[in-house]
Amino acid sequence: MKSNHPILINSLLLAALSFVSWSCQDNGNSIINRNYELVWEDNFDGPAGESPDPAKWTYDVGIGPGNDGWGNNELEYYTSRPQNISLDGAGNLAITARRESFGGRSFTSARINTKDIFEQAYGRFEARIKMPWGPGIWPAFWMLGANIDEVAWPQCGEIDIMEYRGQEPNLIHGSLHGPGYSGGAAVTKSFGFTNNRFDVDFHIFAVEWGDGYIDYYVDDTLYQRLRPEDVNGEWVYDNPFYIILNVAVGGNYVGFPTSQTPFPQTMQVDYVKVYKEVN
Repeated sequence: MKSNHPILINSLLLAALSFVSWSCQDNGNSIINRNYELVWEDNFDGPAGESPDPAKWTYDVGIGPGNDGWGNNELEYYTSRPQNISLDGAGNLAITARRESFGGRSFTSARINTKDIFEQAYGRFEARIKMPWGPGIWPAFWMLGANIDEVAWPQCGEIDIMEYRGQEPNLIHGSLHGPGYSGGAAVTKSFGFTNNRFDVDFHIFAVEWGDGYIDYYVDDTLYQRLRPEDVNGEWVYDNPFYIILNVAVGGNYVGFPTSQTPFPQTMQVDYVKVYKEVN
């Protein structure tokens, strides 16, 4: 059974389209009201072991175009096998990192995206996710500019809606990578719990993105607002982007797994939804 969005104020079903209105708290300081129409979603309903819908997702397979761990020195080999990515039969997508020898690597996992299938500029992009945990585990829900084949990264732009270091289970991070502020120079902010962890239960991670702003949310809390003046370079967020879900193992951002990292480790995704703002 799917859970309703905890910050959903009202909804109407009109002509088979879903319209919703959010009223969100900005760290106790102000209220933001926006109206949205649901335009794309995947609820991951289906029998256990089934692959994600090929009409909505495609796979990234291997160790990256440059054979360099996807540019991050990641340690996994991404596959399309059900052992690494499939529906769990309970309404979730399970992306599972495993310690095993495969394709010349010591770990496997999975990475899917909507490139050339679904791309959108502006709107609300959200997913309800329960994290894995452990040193060296690196789950992410993020987006890349759909023009990446023409202008390359980071000129295409990257919106990291949620990144997570498995060794810090009470923190997530939201970032922008663009020309002049990529990699270790990304514009980023963290959101954390004092007495809770992201691997204990599901949480909603979202951005609300419009002309000249990107707002970052965890559940009903707006914890970061970025505008053109906040980046040390060109603002490249006025074109369509596509969605990516993955669980990396190791890499520059998280370091190596340790003896304290149990395998397999699974990121569970309850849903992904995309909305467009309406008047």
